[in-house]
Amino acid sequence: MRDLSFGALCVWRRNLESWLPFLGSFLVAALGNPLLNLGAIGYGLGRFVTAIDGMPYPAFLAPGLLAATAMYSASFEATFGAYTRLAEQHTYTAILVTPCSVADVVVGDALWAATKGLFSTTVLLAVAAVLGLVPHPLAVAVPAVAFLAGLCFAALGLAVTARAPSYAFFDYYFTLGIGVMFFFSGVFFPLASLPGWAQGLAWCLPLTHAAALCRALARGDLSPVLLGHLAWLGVVTFLALLLAERLVRRRLIV
Repeated sequence: MRDLSFGALCVWRRNLESWLPFLGSFLVAALGNPLLNLGAIGYGLGRFVTAIDGMPYPAFLAPGLLAATAMYSASFEATFGAYTRLAEQHTYTAILVTPCSVADVVVGDALWAATKGLFSTTVLLAVAAVLGLVPHPLAVAVPAVAFLAGLCFAALGLAVTARAPSYAFFDYYFTLGIGVMFFFSGVFFPLASLPGWAQGLAWCLPLTHAAALCRALARGDLSPVLLGHLAWLGVVTFLALLLAERLVRRRLIV
């Protein structure tokens, strides 16, 4: 990362300008699954679930879905989108003809994927606020958590993309990685209901910390524990970016 420069922002802007014509379809995709989950599970199944931590089940579920939305939006962009630019369109190679470095490309792409996570989470947050599911004013800070979580999952996704031989490779990542985090990171139920060993494993998952931060902000429940969640997300993000830059550099033989 020693050759990182403001070129990363140029990569981010390039991706933004290429994406703007598809804004409408992005919103449908970004909001479709979270709203279906909220409706079917939060309000459907939730009618048979007692209050959790003093909250109706939809209010417990909504902050977790906000974190998961950031994860999915950033992960899809950092895998399928990044692979297209890396291996199909050879956009990465073209960018490297300019003064931009490999670090600029990786960080710029990660920032862009995190931005998409921020966009989708912010729109979903507005819907959740209208429904009264995030009543505390501190919920306005949820997009900041979404951006950090998106950056973390973008870096992880780029590391996977650098090793992917084809689009089919991402089936493993989304089933065994993203899917596991979606179901076992405290989005749908408190982690305290898991066995001790499973709680320990869940604590290592980035989505666990993103969901905990979003839920705390939605409730206005600030405590020193949140600093630990932020620190872990920061450490994973930094290490994943270093790994992604190294693997992309090796893939491009630079």
